[in-house]
Amino acid sequence: MGVDYYKILQVDKSAKDDDLKKAYRKLAMKWHPDKNPNNKKEAEAKFKQISEAYDVLSDPQKRAVYDQYGEEGLKGQVPPPGAGGTAPGGASFFSTGDGPTTFRFNTRNPDDIFAEFFGVSSPFGGMGGGGRGMRGTRFSSGMFGDDMFNSFGEGGGGSMHQSAPRKASPIEKRLPCSLEELYKGATKRMKISRDIVDASGKTMQVEEILTIDIKPGWKKGTKITFPEKGNEQPNVVAADLIFIVDEKPHPVFTRDGNDLIVTQKISLAEALTGYTVHLTTLDGRNLTVPINTVIHPNYEEVVPREGMPIQKDPTRRGNLRIKFNIKFPTRLTAEQKAGIKKLLG
Repeated sequence: MGVDYYKILQVDKSAKDDDLKKAYRKLAMKWHPDKNPNNKKEAEAKFKQISEAYDVLSDPQKRAVYDQYGEEGLKGQVPPPGAGGTAPGGASFFSTGDGPTTFRFNTRNPDDIFAEFFGVSSPFGGMGGGGRGMRGTRFSSGMFGDDMFNSFGEGGGGSMHQSAPRKASPIEKRLPCSLEELYKGATKRMKISRDIVDASGKTMQVEEILTIDIKPGWKKGTKITFPEKGNEQPNVVAADLIFIVDEKPHPVFTRDGNDLIVTQKISLAEALTGYTVHLTTLDGRNLTVPINTVIHPNYEEVVPREGMPIQKDPTRRGNLRIKFNIKFPTRLTAEQKAGIKKLLG
């Protein structure tokens, strides 16, 4: 088992960028070696772990590789996704499948990460820390913890007077799903390629695989958001990537909210004398529904709990509604008319 970066930063696997920044701020300030002169060896080890965890989880490419292959895969040879393309407006080209390639992970200096984040290499120069220096900026020896964070602004790094970068408009991508997938749930893996800006300001293209867990009962229009997965540009926060669920047409069923509707074509004789509906459900079961009443043109047979799962409680389901298209004869002989009058009179 490799190192658990999420555990080191004390965040869960769904942590957003702001969560990672807050966790790094707190832990980096707590374990900075210059703040722990009496316990420097342990502090240096902890500080290095915290810095490496933040470096990986705050980088979309490194995090994607780590989430899929762990620390061993991140620091060795792994098969991340193959090539993709870029659509206009910062959107990404999506496809499925894997293509072998090589990803190289370089461990960065913890002091460099700290300096990039806070704008100084150490705020503890007067606490016995030695030669890390302040890169031209000095604070009183009592200025650390939350006071220091406030002096640099919420985002960390740079002047507190620096204006916040604007965020690019969201990118929306249709996500076609079959009724079977929306009934049973499914996992879709979408391959994206996008531009990112590294610490030096250079633009490079990276490829990632995004995993979307389709939940039973999701409806058309459900949105799944991947924050800041669009193309990066200098001084612009990358756009959120939003997938919008769409329903593929089904050859048998249509959906109405949580209900499923099916239409059966039957003859007039079947409508009058009885009919049995035979269906294969969306999860592959054979369903038999006998109808012993007279079926008139507006008749609808309702089968409870054979519809779609209800999103908030997948143990409950909507109904199956069976409608009928009755084929009436276009011509009757005199004898047939007389017979019908006799039977129905």
